[in-house]
Amino acid sequence: MRRIGILMLVLFACLVSAAWLEAQAQTKPQIITFDAPGAGTGPGQGTFAFGMTPSQAIEGEYIDGNGTFHGFLRASNGVITTFDVPGAGTGPSQGTQPFSINAAGAITGFYTDASGLSHGFVRAPDGAITTFDAPGAGRPGSCSPPIICSNGTQGASINPVGAISGQYSDTSGVFHGFLRSPDGTITTFDAPGAGTAAGQGTFVTFTDGINPVGAIALGFSDASDTFHAAVRAPDGTFTAFDPPGSVFTNNSGINPVGTVTSFYADASFAFHGYVRAPDGTFTLFDVSGAGTGPFQGTEPFNINASGAITGPVVDSAGVNHGFLRAVNGRITKFDVPGAGTGSGQGTIPAYNNPSNAISGFEIDENGVAHGFLRTP
Repeated sequence: MRRIGILMLVLFACLVSAAWLEAQAQTKPQIITFDAPGAGTGPGQGTFAFGMTPSQAIEGEYIDGNGTFHGFLRASNGVITTFDVPGAGTGPSQGTQPFSINAAGAITGFYTDASGLSHGFVRAPDGAITTFDAPGAGRPGSCSPPIICSNGTQGASINPVGAISGQYSDTSGVFHGFLRSPDGTITTFDAPGAGTAAGQGTFVTFTDGINPVGAIALGFSDASDTFHAAVRAPDGTFTAFDPPGSVFTNNSGINPVGTVTSFYADASFAFHGYVRAPDGTFTLFDVSGAGTGPFQGTEPFNINASGAITGPVVDSAGVNHGFLRAVNGRITKFDVPGAGTGSGQGTIPAYNNPSNAISGFEIDENGVAHGFLRTP
């Protein structure tokens, strides 16, 4: 009887061990990569995933073999639907560029027509597309890169009720912000202190730049071309800020309670992460392995409702790696399988949803981008 008892105990221990290993395998983060149909396979081409819903539907853009942009929506079951806004150009650096999606599945972004002029759009969950232009926007002509440089109206972020924040450049090349209400009314704005020369002005945050109550994350370039961050409250008031030691402050995202995150550059132009609470308190951080040279370092891109943050960290060789910073400050680094290990390559997270599923893209050794989803 004693021997049988021991054997039963050993068997029980084995079963518990197997169950524990299975549970560990199930809870370990999983990463899948994907490509939109028609995505190009040359350097600078491919699939770029950006925003994501709580149910893990992902929006983004892909660049085809001709250098033209197209939109895509990857449903939570993995099915990818591609789309183009009517009137979008078909030449290099033209086409459709989605950047943000809300929980209902509405998407905003912009498209560039054949003359090089950009226009905002919103795509409803049923696929219907409405285009719009901010008052005073536009001057046709080539413009690159097509996010920082704009020749018209750019939808940037959409919140749960369908309000859209964006930016536009006027006929003199000065940037201004706008808020488009769900009924289509557009209100334009400029951050106090924003410069008025070409290439200066007010720039809004893309993908997660407007929270549920309508607070908008933005930055502005002053008359001396120095970049600062700011938040526009729902009542239209502005609060500008720079973390201690900053010579350049970016603004990457805002969550429902008004906490913002992004990165700032020090005197060597190395990047460091920051979190700014609604009361103005800063928390500064660096991801281990971050490079300390110009344009290297820690780059937070998104903050979710609980305060968890994701983005890339650039090492001393110029390679991108992903990170997730928990609310308690604990940082987990990761690399997407197949990501390149050369300068400018690697893993670039763009967004983390409420459950900390992460969407983004990786750039392989050939310089081609592929979308990814990392599930917790």
